[in-house]
This record gives sequence, structure tokens and C-alpha cells, in this order.
Amino acid sequence: MSEVFRVADPKDAQKLQDIIFRAYQLIRELGLHWPAATADVAVVEDNIVSNDCYVLEYAGDIVATVTLSRQDEVKQLTEHPFLKWFALDPDYKGRGLGSKLLSWVEEHVIRGKLGASAVTLATAEKHPFLVQMYERRGYERILEIMPHPDDGILYLMKKQLICEASTI
Repeated sequence: MSEVFRVADPKDAQKLQDIIFRAYQLIRELGLHWPAATADVAVVEDNIVSNDCYVLEYAGDIVATVTLSRQDEVKQLTEHPFLKWFALDPDYKGRGLGSKLLSWVEEHVIRGKLGASAVTLATAEKHPFLVQMYERRGYERILEIMPHPDDGILYLMKKQLICEASTI
């Protein structure tokens, strides 16, 4: 099957809202206050326009999305680019497509286009599998934050993309 990585267009907002809403069902059940979890089409469209939103098309259908933030959510905590709103259509779970999108954005956008040495994202300690999933991808916990008391601890995680030059 053919895979296409591309920047999202505002006309993709309805499809992305559907994917994100279904993918974030557990987030809502856990009571986490993540804007993407309850975003309507207008909020998703604003995310597309205000940030760098990427999608993976598989066999001609959008199946995954992730956003490279242009906002200031973590600017006071880290200089590294920040990813958010990662979602995979639950119908495509277990095929490695979400991982392919993250790898493509890390390699081609964060490292290739921006020349950044690392990338960051945040996730909740109380989520049953996200912390471990990101750690398997090479992300490390670098900071604990608690922006909303009901969310509990959120981890700011960082993945090194370019090895630091050693001084010998």
C-alpha cells in the first residue's frame, strides 16, 4: 500500500477531528484535560492553520496525524521543538503507521528541515501505555509538571536526534 506524508490542509479538519476524537477516547475516560481530546472541527482547523500539522495517508486515506507546535507551550522549559496532538485512527492500530509518521517527522522535519538536535513532547503519568510507548521510541523523561491538578503528573519527554559532539 502507498504511504504519503504531507502537511495537513484546512480541508482535512473534519477527517482529522474524527480520527483525533476516536483516538483520544481513553484520554477522555481518564479525565485528562488535553485540548485535542474534545476539539471540534473549528479547533482542529485552527490547529492546522496555527501550527505545522502533518498527516500520513495510507492507501489514499488519512490514518495518522501529529502537530509540530508553533505556540509557546514549553518555550520556558526547553528550546527544542515540541510535538503534540499525535493520533492514529484506531481502525489502523497495530500496523506501525503511527510510528512511521513520528519517525518521518523526527527525521525529515525536526532534524532535516529545522536542524534541531532533539524533539520534545508531553504525556501523562496516569496513561496506561503512552509513557512506555514513547520510551521505546527513545524519548526520556526530563521534567515532571502538573499544569492541571486533575491530570496528575505530566512528563516532558525528549528524544535526542543528533548526537552531541564529544570533546576529547
